[in-house]
Amino acid sequence: MVLECVFEDLEAKQTVFHEVENLVTESVILSSSTSCLMPSNVFSCVQNRTRCIISHPVNPPYYVRLVELVPHPETLPAVMDVAYSLMTEVGQAPVRLSKEIDGFALNRVQYAIIAESWRLVQSREKYQTFYGLLCCRNAKPHFYCFVCPGMEDYLQRYSEGMKRVLSTFGPVPDFSGEPAARIVKEICELIPAEQEHLTVRRERRDQLLMELAKLKK
Repeated sequence: MVLECVFEDLEAKQTVFHEVENLVTESVILSSSTSCLMPSNVFSCVQNRTRCIISHPVNPPYYVRLVELVPHPETLPAVMDVAYSLMTEVGQAPVRLSKEIDGFALNRVQYAIIAESWRLVQSREKYQTFYGLLCCRNAKPHFYCFVCPGMEDYLQRYSEGMKRVLSTFGPVPDFSGEPAARIVKEICELIPAEQEHLTVRRERRDQLLMELAKLKK
């Protein structure tokens, strides 16, 4: 498996894969670490796209284990299986998407939070503070608990992608009916609703939150 990790520029990534394809055998998986570029665009210059896949890690990947696996429309299921096994073997926590979507899953959620925080900051005459950012820092565990430097660089790198992804968001859901029933059913399958099971999960959650609170201090 070859994992490309060059900067977030579509043409640069396309060039890398066009050259790499001529240097490896057909059994080698070609993968990109892009944050939100669509697989169908990244691998457009590759002849055999059945072995192409996005493996999107979260910075810094040696501390945050999540990796999104996003297939090209032509990607073979076996390629997804191999990538999933490999990421698990090296200690990551892979999540599979069934098909490509602009921004993948993680960044669609992240950009929604960033965009609303930005709107709150723009309404400073009403809120008098970086309210959205503070909410994320103090209420959201894990990724948003820590304020990192480099906002100017972040915006230079990702602002165009964020605007593109945010423009694809659908209407506000009504959180009811068949979609709600399906989501509840899927969550209950992932997290059994038995009281004993939930008690254990709550205790683990509380322990992790206490450790995180200590770390933030």
